[in-house]
Amino acid sequence: MPSPARFLIFLLVVTLVLGGGHLYLYRRLFRDTGVSSRTRKVGAVVLTALALLLLFARVVSTTLHSPAGDALAVFAWCWMGVALYLGLSLAAARLALRFAEWRRRRSQAAPLLPERRVFLARAAAGGAAAVALGVSSYGVWRAFCPPVIREVAVKLPGLPRTLDGFRIVQMSDIHIGDILGRPFLEELVRRCNALKPDLVAVTGDLVDGTVEHLSPAVAALERLTSRHGTYFIMGNHEYYSGDVEWAEALTGMGIHVLRNRFVTLGDAGGRLDLVGVDDYGHRDARDGRGYDLGKALLGRDRDRPAVLLAHQPRGVEDALSQGVGLQLSGHTHGGQLFPITLVVQASYRYPAGLYRVGEGHVYTSRGTGFWGPPMRIGSPPEITAVTLLA
Repeated sequence: MPSPARFLIFLLVVTLVLGGGHLYLYRRLFRDTGVSSRTRKVGAVVLTALALLLLFARVVSTTLHSPAGDALAVFAWCWMGVALYLGLSLAAARLALRFAEWRRRRSQAAPLLPERRVFLARAAAGGAAAVALGVSSYGVWRAFCPPVIREVAVKLPGLPRTLDGFRIVQMSDIHIGDILGRPFLEELVRRCNALKPDLVAVTGDLVDGTVEHLSPAVAALERLTSRHGTYFIMGNHEYYSGDVEWAEALTGMGIHVLRNRFVTLGDAGGRLDLVGVDDYGHRDARDGRGYDLGKALLGRDRDRPAVLLAHQPRGVEDALSQGVGLQLSGHTHGGQLFPITLVVQASYRYPAGLYRVGEGHVYTSRGTGFWGPPMRIGSPPEITAVTLLA
């Protein structure tokens, strides 16, 4: 299917979801609560404006690089999270009211008076709003808190004894943009350096914006320190933001960009290969850019152990069958927000955490930043310290 058709289908689905979701909010908050006709009209206008703002939030965040534009984009992303939990809370309250009504009918009790129904609807709306604000506030706090440091030990097939204990610090899905900027990245750099890594791996989705707009913030990565340097691979958001331009910019900052190629690390006493591929979602790119595992492994000595950096936890079995012992990925955010976490777990074979696959492993990071709503619920941000064992 051509890319324009995919985009139109995606836009249609998003429009239907946003429209249907905000219509549901209108019915529960305004129609069922017995407010005046004037209040219902105001509510309809406000919710329509919020739905449109969400629909064009991406455009706002990437084109209006001004304090007002940034504030508008942040507000839109925050509303996305609040609206999600408001809708879920209203649906739960609705189910509770329906269950109470069913029990009343079974007991043959007198039907509720209209005034009582309106009171219960208003109480449900108020309670749902309080729950949504409380949960969203926690999510914002958790998203901006320091990321969890996850220590992971992995036995890498063929790893020489001289490299036992080799330490890779992984960050993924940082999403530097209009919300997260240089101060956030500087704190991440400080935490990574404190882990004393042999190598730092940034597994894609570092940015949401152009080199011109974000390079001053991303330059904080120049302060990362490790024995073998910092390595980066392309995520899907780099393609949205200009993958060629970012590859050049990051290289200029002293970061090694692995685009379907490998490098050999170590010395005569022991070596391993670090392999990097572009985003799996762009494997069919007509211009030759995109995921190409065959090209990345071309000329590699399979007797050497290998670690693969791949943004999405896809193609794992193929990579491990070709001599890769460990794949480090991200992309999923672990779902970022409950109950989206459940959807991600059902959609991906390796959604978050460490998995053994045959003789090898894949580790999927929950991500270090966030995308969309500046919230994390049920999937805390993380920096992963991977220790390779012989």
